[in-house]
This record gives sequence, C-alpha cells and structure tokens, in this order.
Amino acid sequence: MTRAELTLKPGHIRPIWAGHPWIYTQGLPKDHRQLEDGAEVVVRDPKGQPLGVGFYCADSAIGVRLFTRDIREHFDDAFVRKTLLAAINLRLEMGLPCPETNAYRLIHAEGDRMPGLIVDRFDDTLAVQWNIPAMRQRADVVEPILMELTGATRIVDRTPKEGDAAVALAFKERGFRFELPPELNQKTGYYFDQRPLRNLIESLAQDRDVFDGHSFVGGMSLAAARGGARSVTTVDSSGLAISVAQDLMKRHGYEDRVSAVRADVKKYLAEEEQASRYDLVLLDPPPYAPKRGKKNAANEGYAKLVELGTRAARPGALLVLSSCSAAVSMVDLERAIATGATRAGHYATVVERLYQGADHPVPAAFPEALYLRTVVARLSKG
Repeated sequence: MTRAELTLKPGHIRPIWAGHPWIYTQGLPKDHRQLEDGAEVVVRDPKGQPLGVGFYCADSAIGVRLFTRDIREHFDDAFVRKTLLAAINLRLEMGLPCPETNAYRLIHAEGDRMPGLIVDRFDDTLAVQWNIPAMRQRADVVEPILMELTGATRIVDRTPKEGDAAVALAFKERGFRFELPPELNQKTGYYFDQRPLRNLIESLAQDRDVFDGHSFVGGMSLAAARGGARSVTTVDSSGLAISVAQDLMKRHGYEDRVSAVRADVKKYLAEEEQASRYDLVLLDPPPYAPKRGKKNAANEGYAKLVELGTRAARPGALLVLSSCSAAVSMVDLERAIATGATRAGHYATVVERLYQGADHPVPAAFPEALYLRTVVARLSKG
C-alpha cells in the first residue's frame, strides 16, 4: 500500500517523539491539504527520521492522529486484532469483566491506540462512537473483529449527531443491576469513568445524610445507600433520569432511604430548608468548560456551585466536586472549592483526589486524555 509522507516543521517534534499522538496542523508542511481526509500517512521529523503512522484529519486543528510508532505497521486486520486484544487483556488485568461488573470502557481512543474510537461494553452490547471520519471509514475492519473477540451480540452506534436510534441497555456494575430505557440517550449510555468515586462514596456514606447533585440515574446514590447512609437526596434536572433512579432504588430495596427529586441543582441547594442539612455533598455537574476559552467562566461556575453546596453542608461535612472539563486542572478545581467554601464561611481541606477509572487509560505523554478530576474536601466552620 502506498502511503503519503509528511515531514514536520522544526519546533514541533519533541512532544511527538515523547509519545504524544496528536500532530497539530501548524506543524504540517504546506502541501498537506492535497491529502484525502482519513488517509494513512507516515510522519517524519525534519531529518527524515520516522515518528509514526497516523490518520490525516482534514479541516481539523489536529492534522494527524498517530496510531503506531512503527512505520512498518498498517491499520489492517492484523493491527486491529493485536490492538484490540491488548485493550481486552488490559481490562482483564483490572478484573473486568467480573461477576459483579459486566459493563466498562473497552476502547478509550488514543489511550488504546485507536484514535477517535470509543467502545463501551454493556454485557453483550457494544456502544461505539466513531469520533473522527478516518475511524468511521474503517468500521468494516474494526466491527467484525470487535464482535469476534468480545463475543458481543450487537453493536450500537452512539456517535454524537450521527448514531443510530438508542436502544435499551441492561448490565451490572458493582453488583447493581441496571436497565436503562432507549430514551435515556446519554453519551454511550452510562458514566463508567466515575466507578472509583462510587467505590469511595460507598466507603464514606455510613450514618451520613447525603446529597447527590447532577445524579443522572443515581449510581452514586446507590453506592451511598449500600454504604449505610441515613438518607440520600438524589437531584437531577432530567425527569426521565429521576424516574429511572426511582426504579433502581426500588429494585435494590433502598426506596425508603433515597429521595429522588427532579430539580435544578443550584436552585434546590439555594432553598432555605437545605441549609446545614447534609454530611456528604456530591457535585458532579456537566462540563462547564467544553473549550479552553471558557475556563475562567467555568472556574467561577464551580466556585458558585461549591458555595451553595457548602451552605447546605453541616460543619465537618465532606464535599465532593467533579469536573469532566479537560481545560480545568486539579489546581483550578481546588481553588474553586477554596473560594466557594470561604464565601460560605467555611474552610476546606483536601483529603482525597481521584481521576477517571483505569479502564480509561492515559498515555504518559498525552495529558489531554486525563479529563476527569475529583476533589474530596473536609469542611470546617470559620
């Protein structure tokens, strides 16, 4: 197979040499626009030394996404099989799947050397997102091998704005049985990246009154209830998500301790009757900074949310804040907690930091893949 070759401009080499899989368009030669979108290209440094092979992405700030450092490799059946097996074996080393959990992130794009491809497994269903044209062009290579290696019975396309009609999903996570209706069309279907936090919340919930904000279908609330919480208040703005949460609580026998409420989280926390009510406050809002230019507004948004959450907390309570905005750093998140808590008359001490689960691997040279951050803080008065 004949492949085009691209020689990068000086000054754009070191990150790629260290293992970063993205080559930005400004580092490409002027004639790169002659290539077809999705073409497989060999990338070299100005001295002619090979840096790897990737997909050319037209009309994108990321001009090439590398999938291998070895220029002898092609994105063919052999490469796909080897790469998918490596991803499957990595999850097996993590204990996934297991009797308690048959749903998890199977392919995490560049984290598994499959640029732009997300695959979440829900028992015998694979929910797939083809997030770059180059990968979708190769679906006929990837899908049969995925089905063969996993034993899945169906693949559902959940690519934003392009995917199939949603389907119902049934699966187990941490021993809980979930049945999500097709109308609940949230990304691939569920937030597997927060599994480490659900484990932690279960260990912290004993004898606490818990607030679970932006709860989706109540995965954190289930964890808190099983962990021995006195009470759990689950709040989300989606009526369908709250309805599913109520069904889940009833199925698992926690309806007497969990109250599921459809409401705007900020407005709910601002109500007078919520003041100093909770011992554990969980805040996991949608991304406030989908783009880097929104970072300052996002930081202020997080601080305001923390202020409201702190006013609803008792002295000595724990407050948990998560951000899935890659542009918001751990330092930004901690500063937002400090600012919001101070405005509410409390002092915040960080006691734990968490990230996305290990089934969402992050290449060492690719910090952009680390998108989920969580801070757990102890609140004290004064």
